[in-house]
Parts: sequence; C-alpha cells; structure tokens
Amino acid sequence: MSPPAQGRVLLAYSGGLDTSCILAWLIEEGYEVYAFMADVGQEEDFEAARKKALSVGAKKFFVEDLKREFVTQLIYPAVQANCIYENVYLLGTSLARPVIARGMISVADKEGCDYVSHGCTGKGNDQVRFELAFYGLKPDIKVIAPWRLPEFYNRFPGRQALLSYAAEKGIPVQQTAAKPWSTDENLFHISYEAGILEDPNTTPPDDMWKLTTSLQDAPAVPEQLSIEFKAGLPVKVVIANQAPLTDPVDIFLALNAVARKHGVGRIDIVENRFIGVKSRGCYESPAATILRVAHMDIEGLTLDRNVRALRDQFVTIELARILYNGHFFTPEREFVTSAIPASQRTVNGTVRLKLYKGNVVVIGRYSDEGLYDEHESSMDELGGFEPTDTTGFIQIESIRIKKWGQANARKGQAGVEPQDVYGSRI
Repeated sequence: MSPPAQGRVLLAYSGGLDTSCILAWLIEEGYEVYAFMADVGQEEDFEAARKKALSVGAKKFFVEDLKREFVTQLIYPAVQANCIYENVYLLGTSLARPVIARGMISVADKEGCDYVSHGCTGKGNDQVRFELAFYGLKPDIKVIAPWRLPEFYNRFPGRQALLSYAAEKGIPVQQTAAKPWSTDENLFHISYEAGILEDPNTTPPDDMWKLTTSLQDAPAVPEQLSIEFKAGLPVKVVIANQAPLTDPVDIFLALNAVARKHGVGRIDIVENRFIGVKSRGCYESPAATILRVAHMDIEGLTLDRNVRALRDQFVTIELARILYNGHFFTPEREFVTSAIPASQRTVNGTVRLKLYKGNVVVIGRYSDEGLYDEHESSMDELGGFEPTDTTGFIQIESIRIKKWGQANARKGQAGVEPQDVYGSRI
C-alpha cells in the first residue's frame, strides 16, 4: 500500500458536526485519518461514534478508557489542593485535557502518525491546552488546527457551511437547533457555552441543565453521607444505608449520582480565558462540589495552620492557574504538585454531610490526628491552657502596633480620628 500523500493524522474526534467535517476535509486534503476518542466518563455512545467515523472515511478508530487515570492522576490531586479558578470554577474541562492528550500521543506513537489534529476553535482555551500538552509529551509532533487555517475557516465561515458540507459528504448530522449552545462533558462535569449563552444576561433555559435536578424538583428530604479521607484522598464513601464504596471511580460515580439528585454543583459565571477574552460559561460539577466542601472541612480539623496558609497561597492558586492555562506537562507543574503529599500527610478523618436543595452541609467530622483538643478549646475548662500566658503574647504582638500608633500620633494622624475602611481620615 502506498503511503498517504500528506501523511497520517490522528484526529481527536467527538462525533459531532465540527470534527466529522474536519475528518472529511483532512481526507479531501490528502491525509490518512485515524479517529481517537477518550472515555473520560462522558455519557457517550462510543459504538455509534465509531461507525460514524469509519463511514466518513477514517481508516481506524480508537477509544481509550481513561476514567481511572482521570480520577487518580488529575481529579484527586486537584481535590487535595482545593484547586479553583477565579474562586468559582472547579476546572472540569481543564483537568481532562492532559489525560486525553496523553492518550492521543500514546496511540499516535504506536500507529506511526505524523500529525495530531483537533477541532478546537481559535478563540478558546482548549487549543492551547491540547497543543501545549502534545508538545510537552512529544516535542517533534506536528499539529493540524483547522480552525486556525485560513483555507478551512474561510471555506466554513459558519454552521450553515458545515451543514452543507456534511450533506455533500453524506455525513449524518443530529439536529440541534432547539439547543443552541455547545457542551463538553466528562466524569467531573459538563460545560455549556456559546450560542444564546454568549449574552451574559440571558438566563439559561431549564432544559439546558443535563446532569442536576433543579432546586424546585430536588427532594424535599435531605440525604446524609460520609466521606473518609486518608492523606487528603477520599478512600471510603457511605451514602445513607448503602454499602461502603472504596474504589476511586466507584466513589466518584456514586457521589455524582447523589449530588445530581439533590441539585448540587450548578454555576453560571463569566471567566477570563487564558488568551485574554472574557467568556460566559455554565457548569455542573456534582461530585466535585461535594468533595471540595468535605476536603476543606477535614483540613480545618487536621491541617496545621501555617501549612494550610502556605498551601493556599502557593499550591492552590498556582496549580489552578497551571491547569487552566494548559501548562500541565511542565517543570513548574511537577514542582508544585510535589508539595501536595507533604501538605496532606495529616489530612486523615471522616466528614459527615447532608445534601439538600443544592446545598452541601457539613454536619460533623472526626479524626485521630490530635491537632484539635476539645478540652484545650473548651470555654468551660482550662484544659491545660494557662490564661495568664496570653498577657505576654499580647504584649509582644502589640510592640509594632504601639510604635505605629505613636508614629501616627506624632504626625497628627491619631488612630482615634474617624477613618474610612482604607485608613484615610474622614
């Protein structure tokens, strides 16, 4: 068999309109195309996608089950670090990209592919995340990004042009006029953006939300569960009177199911994309929301104050930024994540929660770590604490504050004068 004129391409395939048209276009351009899908927990008919890719003209189709790798190598470290972007986004899309990219490069290596390709738009974050991951894993790989090629985006300036091309090539297209937005789904979350959501003042229709029950329809009776952590990792979950779960994937699936039922995990935000554009996104992150609440709570009981402060200032913020910006396969990511195990050594214990109408409520926690001393903290007994010691503590702490007050007094800026919240005299 003679080699393809342009080379062999492994395409990140979704089964949707864009990547199906890209697949056909790459073949038209002279490439031999293999299609790749990653199973990262999305609700997807992979067999239907396989048949569609092959019918469009893909020479081979690959689907890799990456759920366990996704949970243990990406999701769990993010939970340990309490990762969050701009104080609201739990990074569901960002977390999956390194796993998918690693799966793609592995297949591309085995199959002797000259190129990898994707269907990411030229304005979004994912093009950056995928391509930086590709280059970090295989520096000499060549990437085809059709939505950044003038010969592609000038030919297909809008959805109607893609639909016409699909009809010309006999590509079956699912009609989505009733749902004018795009989605990305994995085990961690689902995102919604574009279309009618580009107006940040447009309220999402009720039927957009795929995963979680609306608050109006969520059960009127709370449901209780417990999560046991070891070294900051969830190792056992008990929901109501069900059997305990210990497998990482099973834990995440079970937490997703119970959170979805109670309407937990919806957000609607405007975020700052890495490339500098603001973007409106709606997200559902059911299990992730529960784990974040529980993990932060058990840290309050078990983690040293200064270790927690350093972790929050350094690991939490930096790892979230690294994940969001697509810098996973970098030396700085290795450096930052190396601090996670040390920060989580004492994060051992169990948190009890209840779910009710979108809320995750902590109702108790316990641990054998010993940092919390009930007797020492009690207001009803001394518990080994000597109150007179506090006098010296306050005296030492007040030295610099007294000096600051004295300096202000000499300048005629005595602190007793009315001041606004920024310290300016009123």
